[in-house]
Amino acid sequence: MNLFKSGNPTLSQKIFEKSSNAEAELQGTMSVRGTINKFGFLLLMVIGGAAYTWQQYYSGNPSLMTTLLWVGAIGGLITAIAISFKPNWAPFLAPVYGLLQGFFVGAISAVINDMMKEDYPNIVMQAIGLTFGVAIAMFFLYNFRIIKATEKFKSIIYSATLGIAIFYGISMLVRLFGVDMPFMNFGNSSLLGIGISLFVVAIAALNLIMDFDMIEQGADKGAPKFMEWYGAFGLLVTIVWLYIEMLKLLSRLSSRN
Repeated sequence: MNLFKSGNPTLSQKIFEKSSNAEAELQGTMSVRGTINKFGFLLLMVIGGAAYTWQQYYSGNPSLMTTLLWVGAIGGLITAIAISFKPNWAPFLAPVYGLLQGFFVGAISAVINDMMKEDYPNIVMQAIGLTFGVAIAMFFLYNFRIIKATEKFKSIIYSATLGIAIFYGISMLVRLFGVDMPFMNFGNSSLLGIGISLFVVAIAALNLIMDFDMIEQGADKGAPKFMEWYGAFGLLVTIVWLYIEMLKLLSRLSSRN
């Protein structure tokens, strides 16, 4: 039975299976509590990066947003790929990833907050609140086994996540050739755009169930201690994705008012 199947590509079966027993004996084993503590640290890195970007935007340096956004996006992608291929680098690179994602998230948040300040002045705070509200709800649904990470559930969410990734990739590719897809834009109030956002938010939220299961299974299987950083990194990937999609959904809903 495939215990380590997740919609999050950073938390895959092969990664945990590659972690040797020798490393676990040398470094100690992964624990759920240790992963949560490290996730908290990574979250602080995101907050620090986002706060710096936010401060720069509202202190008269909005021109930096494009630079910080691309540094965060491209740097974060490169760091994520490196961690995915070398999980033992996670203790060193995961904090860097958190900081870079802070730049990325902060830049998008500042721009959207300014763009929506008349129609939706608290959109960023509401998106943050909803993101963590959903994350906590998913944790309790998983913890009390109201939603179980069965093989069928994992297959459905994995397929849906892959489909979303392919769809986003195609939409980015066609834009390079000048083809506009307005229903994919922030603030687009079409029913199609809102429907897509609702679906993606739901899949991102359900990915958290799979992430929690992966972390718990890794701890039960005695994965090496550095996998706590890797598990925390994978969880952060999903949380950032959920926040961006939540921000996009709120911007679309507010545009219909």
